[in-house]
Amino acid sequence: MSNLNKKFVIFLMGPTASGKSTLAMSLRKYLPIELISVDSALIYKNMDIGTAKPSSIELLQHPHRLINLVDPGDLYSVSDFRRDAMQAIEEIFYMNRIPLLVGGTMLYYHILLHGISVLPTANIELRDRLLYYHKISSKNFLHEYLSLVDIDSANIIHPNDIYRLIRALEVYLMTGNKMSILKQKISNSFPYKVIQFALLPKRKYLYAQIKKRFYNMLHQGLEYEVRKLFYRGDLKITSPAIKCIGYRHMWLYFLSKISYSDMIDRAIIATHQFSKKQITWLKNWNNLHILSDHDLYVSRFKILNLIYLNHYNDL
Repeated sequence: MSNLNKKFVIFLMGPTASGKSTLAMSLRKYLPIELISVDSALIYKNMDIGTAKPSSIELLQHPHRLINLVDPGDLYSVSDFRRDAMQAIEEIFYMNRIPLLVGGTMLYYHILLHGISVLPTANIELRDRLLYYHKISSKNFLHEYLSLVDIDSANIIHPNDIYRLIRALEVYLMTGNKMSILKQKISNSFPYKVIQFALLPKRKYLYAQIKKRFYNMLHQGLEYEVRKLFYRGDLKITSPAIKCIGYRHMWLYFLSKISYSDMIDRAIIATHQFSKKQITWLKNWNNLHILSDHDLYVSRFKILNLIYLNHYNDL
């Protein structure tokens, strides 16, 4: 393998169940890459089946950074991700290897490329206090309070979206500034050249893969995995980790809110909807190389061909 022309980073994006992880791991045979996960669900420990996390054997053979970072009861913000991802990229460059970022959390990619608004980190004590006020006050207390101090944020946050209401109020109470204003102040953008690929299979194929994968999750023990979280006692359906697709649906089933068959149908439909949002992001993404083939070998060949032709010397 020749020396790199210059430092560059590879993004491998795509909707859920499109085969990103398998493709990324296969590329390690041909490129000097190290993998960084870009997935807001894979950060959680003890949430393996429902997040489609690579198996322990796969992770041993193909280590991923930014997997299994926090407990499901902990908070992990986009600013936490940007900090950790930038550190991982620097470490990989120090090894004289190429960072390949793989996953489907498009917001994470966005804040890497364009920077992130300068917002304070979470204050658990303040959040608990605001949640307490929500419980003892009128139904729309938090939204009405936010309307008084930051009408712009209140206009775009639904009165029932308690987590976002609390975050907006938390920012105001900690800084004295409106979140809608602070979001306009952006930290440094991405300092490296990036080559961006996206797996975008046909919708019919993708939906079939989504359905097949969820049934495989059930067969692998998804219900038992979620039950262990359910009986911990410190997690709720509103907890960020439990909001993950599959987990919140199984939670509703445990609470006897829906039947088992409804749980399956709703989880699959929610995954369809999530994939549509991911595809919408990607269709509006700049400088993106689209890989529409279902064949792993074809997609891999296209990636390798572009990188070898354009980014290596003296082959």
